Amino acid sequence: MSKFIRFIGCCGLSFIAPLSTSLAAKVDAPDRDAPQIEEITIVGSVAGAKQMTGAAHFIGSERLDAFHHSDIQKILREVPGVSLQIEDGYGLRPNISIRGVASERSSRITLLEDNILIAPAPYSAPSAYYFPTMGRMHAVEILKGPAAISQGPYTIGGALNLVSTPMADRAKIDLFAEAGSDATQRLQVTAQQPLGDQVAVLVDAHHWRSDGFQTIDRSDRDTGLSITDYTAKLRVRSNDARHEWVVKLQTTQQLSNQSYLGLTDQNFSQSPTRRYGLSELDAIETDHRQQVVFYRFQARPTTELEVALYNNEHARNWFKTEKLDIDGSPDAGTFSGKNWLSVIQAINTAADTNLAESYQSILDGTADTALGSILLRANAREYFSRGIQAKLTHSLQTESIEYDFEAGLRLHEDGEDRLQRDSTYHQSLGQLLLDDLGRWGNAGNQLQTADAVAAYFQSRITFKSAVLSPGLRLERIQQDRTRWETRASRTTDPADRSLGNLRDRRTNKVQVLLPGVGLLWPLTPTMSVVAGVHKGFTTPSNAPGVKPETALNYELGFRTSGQTALEAIYFLSDYDNLLGQCTASSGAQCTPGDSFNGNAATVQGLELTAQRDYATRTGLTFSLNLNYTYLDGHFDTDIADTAFFGDVRAGDPIPYLPQHQLHLGVGFLTRHWSHYLDVSYQDAVCVKASCDLYETTESQATLDLSSHYELNARTSIYAKVENLTDQTYLVARQPYGARPNRGRTMAFGFSVSL
Repeated sequence: MSKFIRFIGCCGLSFIAPLSTSLAAKVDAPDRDAPQIEEITIVGSVAGAKQMTGAAHFIGSERLDAFHHSDIQKILREVPGVSLQIEDGYGLRPNISIRGVASERSSRITLLEDNILIAPAPYSAPSAYYFPTMGRMHAVEILKGPAAISQGPYTIGGALNLVSTPMADRAKIDLFAEAGSDATQRLQVTAQQPLGDQVAVLVDAHHWRSDGFQTIDRSDRDTGLSITDYTAKLRVRSNDARHEWVVKLQTTQQLSNQSYLGLTDQNFSQSPTRRYGLSELDAIETDHRQQVVFYRFQARPTTELEVALYNNEHARNWFKTEKLDIDGSPDAGTFSGKNWLSVIQAINTAADTNLAESYQSILDGTADTALGSILLRANAREYFSRGIQAKLTHSLQTESIEYDFEAGLRLHEDGEDRLQRDSTYHQSLGQLLLDDLGRWGNAGNQLQTADAVAAYFQSRITFKSAVLSPGLRLERIQQDRTRWETRASRTTDPADRSLGNLRDRRTNKVQVLLPGVGLLWPLTPTMSVVAGVHKGFTTPSNAPGVKPETALNYELGFRTSGQTALEAIYFLSDYDNLLGQCTASSGAQCTPGDSFNGNAATVQGLELTAQRDYATRTGLTFSLNLNYTYLDGHFDTDIADTAFFGDVRAGDPIPYLPQHQLHLGVGFLTRHWSHYLDVSYQDAVCVKASCDLYETTESQATLDLSSHYELNARTSIYAKVENLTDQTYLVARQPYGARPNRGRTMAFGFSVSL
């Protein structure tokens, strides 16, 4: 199958490569009423979400424009059942959970852009070290429960689809600019141009930079970011509009001075936005490129075929401080010291007072260290994700029953090529000095790949307004990993990239059938019952003997429509096996790449939504959006002490699940003015099952305000304040120590459409 995908990819994408070079400096723009190829969306609209036989949510461009958030985590606060773990304050590598799945790097949900898998390597290395730039998105779709059965491979929690700007049928130019706190700037220019009746072109350029909100000890280096994002689209339609082709080219370059190293609790309470000087050199650089060809064929009014050929390439190098050894002078590659989480835990608990004081003086920069005692790692990795997917839809209707059928097939392969280097430093007079650059491969030299065949069938049977939606999904996956030996000898030659000899190989094969069914049953013209059950699945790692994560998922609730819309959904995920995946970002004392069986677990919760729109005789429009989420997740069995889960007892909480979440959004709109207020609350969480002291975060409440003024039909200006009360909270403890949210920030901007 790999050869087949490569052949299709080479033939289908080779003609795009020259075009990619010349158009890579453009992206796509907002046109709210533009028609769009159906493959791009899943839900399609707010009204479409209410017709789903399962919980689904649609956030359109009008709502996105209320605050012009660049952070997906701020946008998703208004979706019940979604929980978030803030890490960098900007959402560059968001940690998103749907219905209690693990949030780390959003690796347990299906991430899509225009219905194309968008994680760097969705099967073999799903951690989202790339996430699409939110500033260029037109809409956000979230599917949960049986509604997500068509969007694998991660079907326990659900799917998140980001919809890029659709193409318009008229010439237009859109300009958006914003400037704010911390020297933050955003600029987006989008141009669309029809070339006759059948051809249209869209190009978009989006730039975002900031100095960051943290300060590094003894350094003038900022903690900010610089992102440049370009997209180009070309659409061709046949004369009768039955055939449509869309070619999409997209590229993103990012440099962000981000670190895994957090703070001790005492240092956090004194100065939460501080960063230790030991993290001065920490930064991640990424390069993402995508080429997609969409094809749609309207065979007849009731039958449609959609095909997409896609190729994603992503490269990253996160250079960051990893470990400390104050007992010797190790060589790079044989470093035996403690990672920074162990150091911070030792200071927090102060079990050994002398050791804690010694560690703290190193963090403060007041103590010198031995040669080679501080390890920094170049986490260089290259990813690919490519494949072909097709979807066939057909409808037929009798006098009393309407049948809608949908069948999909995806042939996919992805991989991660990891060639990392450890370098050693020492600290002198508060500065890091290089001792040994190290040899490429001394910190990891491996290739892991995955080949997958995914197929699904889903139908929608409507009888007297009642809708039954049975479905079935097949996932067949083979994962492989090959490792080469690391070379630990000292060298200062950066050109020495000796790969070494073969170390080991391993393979894991999984095949699973995932049935599900959803029901939408009208009780009255404005109220319906929503119910469903489906088997959920999370693809395991390539570690032999590790079972896939599976769960039976149930949901039951009701939905009303009208001027006041209500929805209440109870859900339950009954896990056969909760899977733990070790990564460096998890902060666990385990080997990255290893997996751990968490055995049986239960996650249940309640999702409540209330929406109300009201217009007065004076022309004032008032809108209210309230949602609440209750989450309860716990282990059902004892687990002997593992390097990932720790020592777990039945009834212990599943980490990073907030029990209570609340979001209130209020809008006031007049002829020219619009004002928005958002209030969000999230409970404190346990970061480990034991939930001991120094293993919890703080509850957090934030208030955001924005005001817009429409100068004319084409031009508007706005101002916003995020975190108005300037509250700082301890929002996470991983990877290595306490981490803050962003404080109060202000921004001013304008948009022009020509």
